Amino acid sequence: MGSKHIAVLSVLIGLWQHGFGQKDTLRYSKEEIMVPMRDGVRLFTRIFTPIGNADSLPVLIMRSPYPDWNMGLISPERDPYVSNMATDGYIFVYQNIRGKQKSEGRFIMEGPFTKRDTGINEATDTYDLVEYLLHHCKTNGRMGQLGISYPGEMALISGLKPHPALKAVSPQGTVGDFFLGDDYFHNGAFRLSFSFEYSYSEESGPDERVFPFSRYDLYQWYLELGPLSNVNKKYFHGKIPTWNDFVVHPYYDDYWRLKSPLNYSDTPVIPILHVGGYWDQENAFGPQALYAKMEQFDTHNYNYLIMGPWKHGQWADRDASIVGQYDMHRNTGAEFREYQKQWFDYWLKGWGPMPLKNATCYQTGSNVWQSYDVWPPATEARNLYLQAGKRLELDKKGEAGADSYISDPENPVMYRSRPIEITYSDSSNWEDWLTEDQRIVDHRPDVLSYTGEPLEADVVITGNVVAHVFAATTGSDADWVVKLIDVYPDIDKSKPEMSGNELIVASEIFRSRFRVSFSAPEAVVPYKVEEYTIDLHEANHVFKKGHRLMVQIQSTWFPLYDRNPQKYVPNIFLANEADFIKATQTIHHGGKYASYISLPVVH
Repeated sequence: MGSKHIAVLSVLIGLWQHGFGQKDTLRYSKEEIMVPMRDGVRLFTRIFTPIGNADSLPVLIMRSPYPDWNMGLISPERDPYVSNMATDGYIFVYQNIRGKQKSEGRFIMEGPFTKRDTGINEATDTYDLVEYLLHHCKTNGRMGQLGISYPGEMALISGLKPHPALKAVSPQGTVGDFFLGDDYFHNGAFRLSFSFEYSYSEESGPDERVFPFSRYDLYQWYLELGPLSNVNKKYFHGKIPTWNDFVVHPYYDDYWRLKSPLNYSDTPVIPILHVGGYWDQENAFGPQALYAKMEQFDTHNYNYLIMGPWKHGQWADRDASIVGQYDMHRNTGAEFREYQKQWFDYWLKGWGPMPLKNATCYQTGSNVWQSYDVWPPATEARNLYLQAGKRLELDKKGEAGADSYISDPENPVMYRSRPIEITYSDSSNWEDWLTEDQRIVDHRPDVLSYTGEPLEADVVITGNVVAHVFAATTGSDADWVVKLIDVYPDIDKSKPEMSGNELIVASEIFRSRFRVSFSAPEAVVPYKVEEYTIDLHEANHVFKKGHRLMVQIQSTWFPLYDRNPQKYVPNIFLANEADFIKATQTIHHGGKYASYISLPVVH
């Protein structure tokens, strides 16, 4: 959910300097007020109203903990995220949540929520805001809420217990589950650099702060940090509440269940538009998982999904045509915002017909939008098997064999090119890392790269990608990272700079102690072959003729993920230096233990 407001602020300033901030006649007037909640706490709120408007208009709300992002830093007609809606007339309302910026009250980061909750929470605060706006603004009685990341979660919660005037919500880039697939943990593996830096920035004081690192290259800093137990000993000293919660909740217990949007979301009460990016470096899992969960209960056709070829929040950028080195050859951000406008116009203004099918999902590789009545659509499951000689073949198991590597916690595989900068800084490459060329690691002896032959025809996958890995370790705990990769031709005439590029299409990590249960971790029996079923999440991608498929497997992804000691300890947050050991990891293929990737292939 992260503090990406720093990066977005720099984008907004850039837009201001390149024409959006020219002195001209403002189309919107701005009002800054403190709106009272039912318990008397007042929340800082900005209201933008079209100047000279005589009509009653719908209202679009964004609620955020941040000082700048999704907070009306510039007038809405100059903000690429909503400028096309501003042109046609909306009232825009931006509010800081409790305890953040100028708002009163106590901030509780990602506090627990249930639909049965009768106390004060983000849903009641939004309810009170909507009620206030009905009497304060000249509205048509119809309001919507949207937002990206943390503001997206605020929209999700509001839509689960809505005020009668709240008619549609769009949670975007939203967390699905903090332990299983977004932000802090993925399948129990702890996201170290993100969690360390974000929790410090949000909870070290009343204003967002950047941790004072002593190095520019944080790969080395986090390596020298040593065990996670050193965080409080050396730096936080028990003063960062969320970090303390990590330490005492190292497995999936009620603390995580109550925080999980995936657990408290079910029947769509009002129309909801989930939005996410395939290469979202923070919350790729959430929009997919929330849509799938709520689709099971959707009896009124209220549940919608848009997935695009984006990093976190990129769909709000003025120009979203390139992510990392991947060129979409079109401004997908502008195209998305037209979908977004039509959707809100339908529900808040009564302009029709409905512009979207249930799912609108961009297809990477071919660079076209696809629409679906059912997502994911029906496909044929085909198995991509690992083979001897580091090869891959579709539908063929091959002979039994295995490949091994030594995983050394003192020399972990970096998750992106060094230097690894502060996550939220102007110089950081954090946002693009999921599209970074994986040749940065494919030569390492602790990364196994299995590659297929050049494709004789296009292979299209649409839907969920799942890895089935048969593996053994000499340790008693291990991490398994699996990446499905599109390898470009050695000479790509259409885009020479992409020649040989290894582009991640789907990827994930799994901590082996949770192979039976995320709530009851267990040590691994050394040398025992276990099957690990790892959800690599949804993809909509064309592997073009002449390209090759690749699967990479490794056991570290540092410092985004913490180093597994590889010796089982009950709580990794309390491990000491002596607990970290080298381990030999063995990946089996063919015969009885045929590791493979299940691909949803379209014919």
